[in-house]
Amino acid sequence: MENYDQLTKTISLEKYGIKNATINYQLPPDELHKIAIEKEQGVEASSGALAVNTGEFTGRSPKDRFIVKDDITKDRIWWGDINIPFDSEKFDKLYDKVADYLSNKEVFVRDSYACADDNYKLNIRVINEYSWSNQFAYNMFLRPSEKELESFTPEWTVVNAPGFMAIPEVDGTRQHNFAILNFTKKIALIGGTGYTGEIKKGIFSALNFILPVFKETLPMHCSANVGKDGDTAIFFGLSGTGKTTLSTDPYRSLIGDDEHGWTKENTIFNFEGGCYAKVINLSRDSEPEIFDAIKKGAILENVILDSDGHVDFENTSITQNTRVSYPIDHIENIQIPSTGKNPKNIFFLTADAFGVLPPISKLTPSQAAYHFISGYTAKVAGTEAGVKEPVPSFSACFGAPFMPLHPSKYAEMLSKKMIDAGVNVWLVNTGWTGGPYGVGTRMKLKYTRAMINAVLEGHLGLYNYDDYHIHSVFGVAQPRSCPGVPTSVLSPRATWNDDEAYYKMAFKLTNAFRENFKKFEAHCTEEIRRGGPQRYAF
Repeated sequence: MENYDQLTKTISLEKYGIKNATINYQLPPDELHKIAIEKEQGVEASSGALAVNTGEFTGRSPKDRFIVKDDITKDRIWWGDINIPFDSEKFDKLYDKVADYLSNKEVFVRDSYACADDNYKLNIRVINEYSWSNQFAYNMFLRPSEKELESFTPEWTVVNAPGFMAIPEVDGTRQHNFAILNFTKKIALIGGTGYTGEIKKGIFSALNFILPVFKETLPMHCSANVGKDGDTAIFFGLSGTGKTTLSTDPYRSLIGDDEHGWTKENTIFNFEGGCYAKVINLSRDSEPEIFDAIKKGAILENVILDSDGHVDFENTSITQNTRVSYPIDHIENIQIPSTGKNPKNIFFLTADAFGVLPPISKLTPSQAAYHFISGYTAKVAGTEAGVKEPVPSFSACFGAPFMPLHPSKYAEMLSKKMIDAGVNVWLVNTGWTGGPYGVGTRMKLKYTRAMINAVLEGHLGLYNYDDYHIHSVFGVAQPRSCPGVPTSVLSPRATWNDDEAYYKMAFKLTNAFRENFKKFEAHCTEEIRRGGPQRYAF
């Protein structure tokens, strides 16, 4: 068998249709960093991290994400606005055009894998046009040892060509950028966008199909950590709700910050080998672990640097979605390997900009399934043109853009696992208190941390009427007291000082929940349907 050094020199991409390319195989991150700077595709920040601009796209483009409709997918995928079908013949023609585009170029190739549990490992080969995209793959996927590379056989391939522009009327895309999954050929084809998140979310989306359909494993868009006694906690939440922040805890070991599987053997495993965190308004005081992870080897995306290379984390002139990727070992307190036991507590995080949900509440199994399918958070004024007051935002399973199956499939798996494992599920509002956005204030991070710590340390008591109050509109159980949190904060109605305005806003949100849930009702049991708000506005 060829050794690692020989593989570095002799790897070929001919079988991928990429011909006469100059191949940089398995380059270390320092070298990829250096190449990006030499090619003027990035600059070094004062921290040593590489700062890049992803170009036209500074976030994912959900309407340009497709799945090839074929014998594997046609009867299994939940087709619609999220999972958009793509013709297999058009895929083949587009792939050939991308392969021709990469031929005769310098390319960067990396072998890596997803899934930290050896029983579920997925080997991946990533072919990149840019060195910094390949460094992102190094950061975000799991890194095989030199010995593992000797016998490495890729199962899935990511072909990433940001500089290739599709012709929609010829290639079948919506516009010049695209991210397409082909489950028969096991290829994620990405073009026309430099946003690196498309690389990781492509593989995440593939696993969200592979694991439940073929491996009896629940894939989850969540973060996870583990305490000193081995108790695992899981945090579901959409962007901006605090998923990465709250799971990165100096007193608990981080399993991962975004993507996990819950196996039939009742273990939790990280899909990834790194973290991809938002850095808007980042400070060492508020998030020291993430702040200190931004060093040589990390990649900053779309941030503004001053003349000395210092990042202005408050500057959103390029995008509000400023990001950093780094290998998970940039965090000191991590779980090795990135696995855990059955969770004891699950937290659903929501940034409720209406300011009406309790800061923390305990959910029954049916409520947990309902809120999991709903995946609620809110957009606030200023984030999109024309948004002048809070707008409810629902993303099924807290990750609809990455879920190929109907959300009820994932919810049923989660409900069964929660009941079998006796897990406590909590709804945590990291959003507004004392009124909606523009009137109230954002929930203090120290209070949210205190509530979560109280749960993890067993201080919130049993589910009973002495310790909990049942919310009159949402039906959830809110604790009457919590160590480290003023009692007045625990009741959202009390923070408003205007009962009529509070209930008017609360009913407005419950109606939004019901309207959103209509598209799922036919696929859900009566028990799940009754997990939602039961009171109607007059």
